[in-house]
Amino acid sequence: MKLLENSGFEAINSLLTIETGDCKIIGRIESYSCKMAGDDKQMFKQFCQEGQPHVLEALSPPQSSGISPNKLSQSLDDGEGPLSDKCSRKTLFYLIATLNESFRPDYDFSRTKGHDFSKEPSVNWVFNAVNSSLSAAAGEVYSHLQPQLWEALDKEISLAECDIYSYNPDLDSDPYGEEGNLWSFNYFFYNKRLKRIVFFTCRSVSLFMAPRDSGIGTELDLELDEGSYEEEEEGNMDEERFDRQMTANKSCGSSVFASGGPTAKSNIAV
Repeated sequence: MKLLENSGFEAINSLLTIETGDCKIIGRIESYSCKMAGDDKQMFKQFCQEGQPHVLEALSPPQSSGISPNKLSQSLDDGEGPLSDKCSRKTLFYLIATLNESFRPDYDFSRTKGHDFSKEPSVNWVFNAVNSSLSAAAGEVYSHLQPQLWEALDKEISLAECDIYSYNPDLDSDPYGEEGNLWSFNYFFYNKRLKRIVFFTCRSVSLFMAPRDSGIGTELDLELDEGSYEEEEEGNMDEERFDRQMTANKSCGSSVFASGGPTAKSNIAV
């Protein structure tokens, strides 16, 4: 998988980091070519040892109400469990390779299985799901960005021609599974004709529960540290002033009682 340059996506990505007061939205959109070269070919060869490229893999149903009761019942009757869609192992490889490329070098998705993915019902459903999440979190900021975002997506991948998949892992396999993560989504827009995948990933992180390694809340930590440092500086200065004052008092007291005892006595009399 090769990351394709896209100036439109770069501009949008710079706007997909949004602070809303109590949370921070962090998103990015990336375009990848499905043409395999070098390491991809070797990885695909190893991947095919578990099954041929044309073999279909069962996927999990979308995490929504988009699956009808009839379809779910039929799936259960067929002995497949609540698995509503399938994709070829070659397509599954493209999805896994996209994750590896997007999150490298921090994560390895080579053990990811078909049940970690879902095929979404339609472009309109994903459109509404994304807009609902981002509008609720970012309000007017996202409303201004929304037309530009979807126009850039359509220009790059031709949405009407796409199959759309999502990655919905368990907590142990989730790159966004750390404490403080409020929600996340990972969508793959796959255009078979163009041999291209656009990956749209986004998450919302609480500013009050952000983990240390996330980089979120660093400014607050720095402000607190600076405040502590200033208090310590002020405390040290107060101690120095106190020491100087005591020294001065001792010096003054010695000269008064040594040379001016009667003066002190007459003051008391007055």
